Amino acid sequence: FFPLQSQLSQALNGLSDRAKEAKEFLVQLRNMVQQIQENSVEFEACLVAQCDALIDALNRRKAQLLSRVNKEHEHKLKVVRDQISHCTVKLRQTTGLMEYCLEVIKENDPSGFLQISDALIRRVHLTEDQWGKGTLTPRMTTDFDLNLDNAPLLQSIHQLDFVQMKVSSPVPAPPILQLEECCTHNNSATLSWKQPPLSTVQVEGYILELDDGNGGQFREVYVGKETMCTVDGLHFNSTYSARVKAFNKTGVSPYSKTLVLQTSEDTQSEEQTLPFPVPLERSQLRRMSPFSSTLNLQPSFPGRSYFELRSSAHQLSLHSSLQSLNSAGEPIAWFSFDPASAHADIIFSNDNLTVTCNSYDDRVVLGKTGFSKGLHYWELSIDRYDNHPDPAFGVARIDVLKDAMLGKDDKAWAMYVDNNRSWFMHNNSHTNRTEGGITKGATVGVLLDLTRRTLTFSINEDQQGPVAFENLEGLFFPAVSLNRNVQV
Repeated sequence: FFPLQSQLSQALNGLSDRAKEAKEFLVQLRNMVQQIQENSVEFEACLVAQCDALIDALNRRKAQLLSRVNKEHEHKLKVVRDQISHCTVKLRQTTGLMEYCLEVIKENDPSGFLQISDALIRRVHLTEDQWGKGTLTPRMTTDFDLNLDNAPLLQSIHQLDFVQMKVSSPVPAPPILQLEECCTHNNSATLSWKQPPLSTVQVEGYILELDDGNGGQFREVYVGKETMCTVDGLHFNSTYSARVKAFNKTGVSPYSKTLVLQTSEDTQSEEQTLPFPVPLERSQLRRMSPFSSTLNLQPSFPGRSYFELRSSAHQLSLHSSLQSLNSAGEPIAWFSFDPASAHADIIFSNDNLTVTCNSYDDRVVLGKTGFSKGLHYWELSIDRYDNHPDPAFGVARIDVLKDAMLGKDDKAWAMYVDNNRSWFMHNNSHTNRTEGGITKGATVGVLLDLTRRTLTFSINEDQQGPVAFENLEGLFFPAVSLNRNVQV
């Protein structure tokens, strides 16, 4: 009896394993259904884009060819019209000479006729010679000696087809997130992953996805061959879920296990009294079992962000004030200038906290940290100000123009200022001229309120003009434009 029970139990264990594999297989098939639908939409969009590009190229070529036909048309008309004008003048001269000769022949005075007859005969022969061979032949044909060779293109269009990819390997296995290498700093997260140790399937790339920090839908943040990615511009004080999958020509792997990232620590300390009211935002942490992992941040402050750009003499006082804030329990988000995204003419010093420029033209430099949520304030100190230049301060998208004054394009919102007055500028539109400028030692403050979606500026702690910009939404980086006459 007992041996039979043991035997049945072992058989059930084997059957249970098969059932578990079948469930996992069904999950994989269901994922394939979704992936096929997504791939179909993406492939159709790609096909339409490729065909539209061919149509656009053909239209551009058509316009070029029509231009050549028009030039040939104008050339032919000019040649024919010039020949008509020349022939008309000669015909008028010839007709006049013939009429004069006929009148002379009618004269009854022989002596008068003898006096002019030799000259008239020579003139008639000379005029006749001018109507020599070729004079009455058209210099231009009416035919257009152009023949469009469209046969090769038509053949290519008829042969346009899909290149069927050959299945050379199975779908990759799910990647493994390397928790020991994943970390966060301020509102950036770095994630690292690898293929399973025993996997031999070729991988062409990876797709990293994050949710919106509020339990919403996942979205792609990276597609490529690297196995490590840093995502900037996340919300402060938020919790993100991350996952990654691999792909090759055959298809896409299932997702890795989900990793939960926390972009700030919750603090219960009382808020400090600051020059601008700063409401701190809190969000409840979510832990996803059994595959969750909460990563601790360096202290970050969702309300007040210091862009430390002061000279050495001012650094001690600012560091002291920040340390007093930090000792009271308020975390601070530190950030500096970013050499990686700056124009090549920008010169960095003081651990990337101080910048100037080696060009007389305006050049743009961004801060390393981007903001998309909350209330943020930072200050910039003018260390050098010569010959009354117009430096600009504000915020910008990561792809802002780097070789022009901040605010010249639609990816920057700025205040530019000289020694007497300031203007706001966005998309090369200048508004709100305000009296009051800057000198060496002045401080420019930037208040980015993404709760109210506004941007406000101050000079020496006094607000400069009205609210500069409204309805701001998206990811913004602190930004400055300056030339060699300014150092901040």
